Parts: sequence; C-alpha cells; structure tokens
Amino acid sequence: MPEGDSVWQAAGKLRTALAGQEVTRCDLRVPRFATADLRGRRVLEVVARGKHLLSRFEGGLTLHTHLGMEGSWRVFGVGERWRGGPGHQIRAVLGNAGHTAVGYRLPVLELLRTADEQGAVGHLGPDLLGADWDAEQALANLRTEPGRELGEALLDQRNLAGIGNIYKSEICFLVGATPWLPVGELPRPAAERLPALAQRALEANRDRPMRSTTGRRDQRHYVYGRAPRPCLRCGTPIRRADQGEPGRERPTYWCPHCQHGPAPAPAPRPR
Repeated sequence: MPEGDSVWQAAGKLRTALAGQEVTRCDLRVPRFATADLRGRRVLEVVARGKHLLSRFEGGLTLHTHLGMEGSWRVFGVGERWRGGPGHQIRAVLGNAGHTAVGYRLPVLELLRTADEQGAVGHLGPDLLGADWDAEQALANLRTEPGRELGEALLDQRNLAGIGNIYKSEICFLVGATPWLPVGELPRPAAERLPALAQRALEANRDRPMRSTTGRRDQRHYVYGRAPRPCLRCGTPIRRADQGEPGRERPTYWCPHCQHGPAPAPAPRPR
C-alpha cells in the first residue's frame, strides 16, 4: 500500500513534467475513456489528495488516478526507453514536447469534470500533507469507532488521508500501542498526540528519496520490516503478523515490550 508521502512525490514529478505544457499525446487505456482525447489542452496543475492524484486540464477536466497496491507513474524524456513494466500494464500516457508520463497498473483511472472532483475524493478525511489538515478532526474521526483496531482505523482514509502500511506500524510504535488495541482504549495523552505525530512523520519524508521514521540512515524504521531483529529501544525481538480482513491482510510489525495491548500469539515453532 503506497504512503501519502510517495503519492506527494509522484504528484511533484508529474507537475514538473506536465504543468503549464500543452498535451501532444494522450492515450487512456481503459474501455470507458479509450476515445477521450486531451491533446491541445494545457495541464494546469497536478495535486495529491491523500493517496489520490488529480491532474487538472484546461476546459475544466480532471484525470483522477490512484496507485492502488502496485501502480506507478513514470516520467521519461524524449527518446528515453519506457521502464516500469510490460506494455500491457500501461493504463495512461500523457506527453508533451519534452516529457512523457506513463501510468502503470493503475486500478483507478477516470476522466471527470473538475467541478465534480468531490465525488471522487470528498469521502477522505483530513489530508496529512494537505492544506485541509485538521488534527482535531482527524482524532474525532478515529474516535467514531472506539472498538475498532487502531491499525485498521489508521489505514481507513475516511479518518485521515495518507497513512499506508508502513506508517501504520511505525505510528503505533511511537504511541506505544499495538495495532490491535481498540481505538477507545488508547490512553488519552497518546491519542491526542497521535495525529500531530503522524503529520510530522509524513511531512518530514515528503521530499526525501529514502523514507526514515527514525532519523537514522542505518535503521530507517523502528519496527516495520525488522522482525525478528531487536527493537532499537529495548532490544526485544520485533514480531510480525497479518492484520485485516481475510483477503486484505497486511503485514504488521510491533515490539511486544514497548507496545501495550492485544496482539496475535506467536506462531508455534515447527518440531
């Protein structure tokens, strides 16, 4: 699952390559919009909204895309070989005199009126990297389901937009709670600092080529991807388990000493 800072960076690359330029090549490879032609229109801007990308064009049109689990936008110079996957995975091509942007494996791609963007992104909570960020509203959203597991609530973009699976594990570590702790059982001081902590973490990484939640280069994450290595704080082996509904499980990491709350039992060792 992509993180909000990655989508922010993707928007920046597309904006640099396309904004202010007239589209000279357009190929939307989804049946519904296969005949749409944006050639001759100037790209006004490209913005990120949570994990969504909105490319706005003259004439009041917006290309709305989402990276899903495996999608990406790649930008290439004139004559540069496209790299990002086989041709059948390309879903969108937008080009101008100097650059070509190619969208691979995009699960969401739709052309809509700019005036109707709210229909695509209006359900999202406050954007951790957006002008609409509101820590109090984000906390209020999280608290609407006090029995929900904290990790699942953080991934729900209706609560706050931009957290993916990496930040889910890291933020739970930083507030000292397991991802399985019900939101309503999170101690009040931890709950009140969680939104601001999450916003600072994404903001610190939005311009970094390599994400780090620790501030260290040798160990960039506190828990994510580190099982069974020792916790950077206490030395206890980090644990890993899946969290989520069947078919939508996400690998989740935590320290059983530094984080308090329920967690899956360790898997039995093979005999």
